Amino acid sequence: MQMFCSAVIMLLSLTIITGIAYPLMVTGLSQLIFPWQANGSLILQDKQVIGSALIGQNYQSNQYFFGRPSATADSAYNTLASGGSNLAITNPLLTEIFLQRSEYLRAQNPDSGQAIPVDLLTASGSGLDPHISIDAALYQAPRIAKNRQISLDEVKSIIDTQTDNALFHFLGEPVVNVLKLNIALDEYQQQKNSQTH
Repeated sequence: MQMFCSAVIMLLSLTIITGIAYPLMVTGLSQLIFPWQANGSLILQDKQVIGSALIGQNYQSNQYFFGRPSATADSAYNTLASGGSNLAITNPLLTEIFLQRSEYLRAQNPDSGQAIPVDLLTASGSGLDPHISIDAALYQAPRIAKNRQISLDEVKSIIDTQTDNALFHFLGEPVVNVLKLNIALDEYQQQKNSQTH
């Protein structure tokens, strides 16, 4: 009976510590220190949530930058089905997917004049990656400039302002968050249009 009581006390103690106290402490600290990140890194526009800085979005319009392809099932950037395609490099289906993506990108970006960056062809491991490389943004810049009727230098300047660098260079390459980049592009064009009228 003494061993049973000890086991019950231990179970209740560990349940309170690990199941209640620790989660409440971690949640409270994250809300206090990193509230934006703790609440999903949500991006607001006109007090409406338009997306998360952590999850890519499926842009189709030629006036916007495209993100990395998403391998999530059912629909692009489906957070409930996060994951990669799990296709081996020797799988003919993966080769076919790459060919389809490259044909689409060449058709959408005929003025690019450079090789398609690999991150525009390959999906990330999660299928939700919100970032593209600087090369991937610059590859699309001529299309954006043409469709928005702004100069290529203006588009490149917007890319520069939205570039995120790694804390230390050896930890990663500079990237651009596609949602933030497209928002900055809209804001720039609205500002420019308001100045001309």
